[in-house]
Amino acid sequence: MERVRAVVSLPQRCRLSCPICNLRKAKRFCLALHDHICAQCCGEQREVTIDCPSECPYLQQARQHEKPREFGNTLPEEMFPAVDIRQDFLMRHEPLMAGIAQTLTRMALSNRDLRDRDLIGALTNMVKSYQTLLASGLVYQEAMPNPAQQAIIDVLAELLREFREVEAKQLGYTSLKDRDILQALVFTLRLIHLHTSGRPLSRAFIYFLQERFSEASTPIDSPADAGSRIIIP
Repeated sequence: MERVRAVVSLPQRCRLSCPICNLRKAKRFCLALHDHICAQCCGEQREVTIDCPSECPYLQQARQHEKPREFGNTLPEEMFPAVDIRQDFLMRHEPLMAGIAQTLTRMALSNRDLRDRDLIGALTNMVKSYQTLLASGLVYQEAMPNPAQQAIIDVLAELLREFREVEAKQLGYTSLKDRDILQALVFTLRLIHLHTSGRPLSRAFIYFLQERFSEASTPIDSPADAGSRIIIP
């Protein structure tokens, strides 16, 4: 009788331990792993090794307590500190800024696998390309080995082309300069760095965008309405 009881109780004890650390009690149900894990592993591995879905209550709770990242008075190199962006730039180019944000939102909604680091990689590539164009006049776009990042670059390039076409039709000329585009891309890149958690699988900035732009219209169709939704970090 004792032998049967021991055999039955063994799987029950195993189910009580966290499948990640195998040490602590598994008290939280993980939507990504479809299993119970311990609170410590939930906190340490969230968006690091665990690809947390947006509906996870523990992820949502953690986001409520997260603050935008701070970089002090000196921006790191990955935020291109040499690019100066004046406050009036945002006022003059609100439709463009909103268009970029809405485009990124639509891509994220259509591709669940997109993460903040994909946006950072794509925008960094575009910024470097425009810096080369402004410095030497050469059009150089490094091909991205990551298909998701290349798709972001292609879609944003198409947005910028359409933006200039619409502007030319409405005004009779195109006022959007390559330097304006560079500043718009750098501003967006800085915004991502400010709002991402910095973890490898983070979608913090993507969720930040979706809360504000998931129902937004296309700025090319209605620039006034789109421009009113511009985000200031």
